[in-house]
Amino acid sequence: MKMLAEKLQIVVTALLVVLVAFWLSGVIELYTLLSLTVFLVMGLLSLSLAFIWGYGGILCFGQAAFFGIGAYTYAVCAINWGDSTWAVVMAVLLPTLFSVLLGYVIFYGGVSDVYLGAITLAVSLVLFNWVNSTSGSEYHIGEALLGGFNGIPSVPTLNVPFQPDAILSPEALFIVTAACLALCYALLKFVLLSRFGKTVVAIRENEQRAGLLGYNVPAHKLVTFAIGAAVAGLAGCLYVNWGAFVSPGVFSISQSAQIIIWVIVGGRGTLLGPVISCMLLQWMVTRLGAQQTVDVNLVLGVILALFVLLIPGGILPGLQRIWRRKRRPAAPASSVQVKEVKP
Repeated sequence: MKMLAEKLQIVVTALLVVLVAFWLSGVIELYTLLSLTVFLVMGLLSLSLAFIWGYGGILCFGQAAFFGIGAYTYAVCAINWGDSTWAVVMAVLLPTLFSVLLGYVIFYGGVSDVYLGAITLAVSLVLFNWVNSTSGSEYHIGEALLGGFNGIPSVPTLNVPFQPDAILSPEALFIVTAACLALCYALLKFVLLSRFGKTVVAIRENEQRAGLLGYNVPAHKLVTFAIGAAVAGLAGCLYVNWGAFVSPGVFSISQSAQIIIWVIVGGRGTLLGPVISCMLLQWMVTRLGAQQTVDVNLVLGVILALFVLLIPGGILPGLQRIWRRKRRPAAPASSVQVKEVKP
């Protein structure tokens, strides 16, 4: 009964997010709507690492690799096919397949957590440097020129499925992005409520004990890794649609670092915390980007250091602890009466 109530709460929350997105799309101006769209896209990206790292215990420094592969896959497929329907499918499928190949080598090869982070970061840097060096006309996939450091401009944006001429408006794209975020959040929550999700959390807590109990640890970690890559690929696809442009910056080390900061600030072990912190930090970066006095990366570094030292659990777990402490009933007064002893 309790699990049914939790599932119903998840569904209601996802529906509320979509309804709020419908309402906002009709009342706010276009510039604010476009800003909120990219905030939601980055929130979806933070959600992918929140699942991999927060619940799977897999610290992936190269989450930007799957984000970038999804972005470039969509751009290349949309330009060649002229229809976004199958381009979206490929933008999710290709990062997933790449993560399965990479994860198989890592998890079944017995690579430790420290080297896992180094390998995933190296993959992002390799992709960043390779795409940067594809500026010649010979670097193309079909009709899509990779463009090197200039990126790929004029990417066809989302259309109604199998109707290439029915291009979605910015308002419709905002609603679709919010729906994708709500849907991925709900699906990941359902995964965590399942037997597989509980096993993944058990492996995070004590990998050796879970293995001794008979669970296939590499297989569970591989599936967790692939799910996070699929969500990151979808975020990359939506990011390209937001600006109709993609560049090698999606693979950059600064992009990978920002994702980790979002999760640390929001709180590991939660899905909602990193999404909220991502949107708040993206709003702050946008505001600071309008001035030249303070360096944005310096501010992000200071925020990261403060949270690691002072609030290591993150925003949402910290607020939850305060809420539980306030709701905790006061200890009853002692019923033992002490009799006064006269001299």
